[in-house]
Amino acid sequence: QVRLVESGGGLVQAGGSLRLSCAASGLSFSSYVMGWFRRAPGKERENVATILWSGIKTSYANPVKGRFTISRDNAKKTVDLQMNSLKPEDAAVYYCAAGSTTNIWDYWGQGTQVTVSS
Repeated sequence: QVRLVESGGGLVQAGGSLRLSCAASGLSFSSYVMGWFRRAPGKERENVATILWSGIKTSYANPVKGRFTISRDNAKKTVDLQMNSLKPEDAAVYYCAAGSTTNIWDYWGQGTQVTVSS
């Protein structure tokens, strides 16, 4: 059974930082692209960051470029999202996902809430 479990969400003031972590089990982790998504109330789900299998290549949504950093540890089967200079518009439920490719996301975590106060 595949499980993706996010942690690290919470309340932070604007300008602050949070680090999200996702622990994976039940899958061949290094064979999957990993991504972080978010969904804010009334908005569509957004892919904020993606990291390829080896971890060498990453991509980011424009709103988070320069502020968020995605990383992975294939030995520990974890993927992290370091979020700096947080803004109120970053508030959302953040989800970890594992995909066969960057367009096919096979497994999802349950999400972790990030709240940013202004």
